[in-house]
Amino acid sequence: MSKENPELLRIAEKFEIMGELENVEPHGNGHINDTFLLTCRLQSDETCKYILQRMNHEVFKDPKGLMENVTGVTTFLRKKIEEHGGDPERETLNVVPVRGGGSYLEVDGGFWRIYKFVEGADSFDLVERPEDFYESAVAFGHFQKLLADYPAETLHETIPNFHNTVDRLEKFKKAVKEDSMKRAAQVEEEIRFVLDREGDCHVLCDLLASGEIPLRVTHNDTKLNNIMLDHVTRKGICVIDLDTVMSGSALYDYGDSIRFGANTGAEDEKDLSKISCDLELFALYTKGFIEGCGGSLTEKEIRLLPMGAKLMTLECGMRFLTDYLEGDHYFKIHRPEHNLDRCRTQFCMVKDMEDKWKRMQEITESYL
Repeated sequence: MSKENPELLRIAEKFEIMGELENVEPHGNGHINDTFLLTCRLQSDETCKYILQRMNHEVFKDPKGLMENVTGVTTFLRKKIEEHGGDPERETLNVVPVRGGGSYLEVDGGFWRIYKFVEGADSFDLVERPEDFYESAVAFGHFQKLLADYPAETLHETIPNFHNTVDRLEKFKKAVKEDSMKRAAQVEEEIRFVLDREGDCHVLCDLLASGEIPLRVTHNDTKLNNIMLDHVTRKGICVIDLDTVMSGSALYDYGDSIRFGANTGAEDEKDLSKISCDLELFALYTKGFIEGCGGSLTEKEIRLLPMGAKLMTLECGMRFLTDYLEGDHYFKIHRPEHNLDRCRTQFCMVKDMEDKWKRMQEITESYL
């Protein structure tokens, strides 16, 4: 895509970008937002790059609240990074303002923003080396540390009840009761699996409500590809994709990372004998996350890390099963029963965690 694309050119020039726009091209493989890489030529004949995104307001229905979260968190992070002698140009996302003010632009019903491009780093979709998984843990833990005293209660809910497992459970029960696709009879075993763990669904919600664990800023999408790894050091330098930043528990972020990163099989693997929780990867991530948090986690949070892993995995499986019962309208499927396969891998992972529970607790409690 050349710079002559009139719509993108018109939009980009409304932001405070430097230099002359030289090239615009699609960037990355995200499934939610439309993302483009802008290259600008400076007078010194050097170039600078930016990320232009059209936010998906079907998924994120409150772009204003979302961008208030992003600007609030990134401004706070810049200050903390500077205080620690870091490089705020590379260690956090930097929002480029709209000319005349504002953090985003509405054009013909679409919502646009620009970030500075993080130079000298890449993100990866898959764990190529255990060290990368460890570095992602350190980075997400450090994210928690830097934001430990951010007023989490001021953040907007960009996706309401995203990790509210009690609410997810009620939606699941409703789907079972209504059985709109007449599929419940074929998945009685999976339904029973959830109902047998109904008490688990209340654990973190109840502890947050009672104040026994602190309300924190949470990223809520802690996949490896949301960490930028430095080209030279291969260390995690910047947490990206802040659209789902909300208030919640640090156990959400830790648990979701274990859910996908310590699983020995694919999320939609049909052969469940390939699915298990790799305890070496579990231990490696736990080490990195706690190190990254730098003492900001409470003793109770550390003791509950295995529960975070189990609960985020159970919740994800419950969401897949709910969608299957309702006709596969939320998650994209590529074959019949795709969501059912996904659900079964998550439940298999939960069961394997339960079988390894004592060892998981020993690993996490060794850091107390």
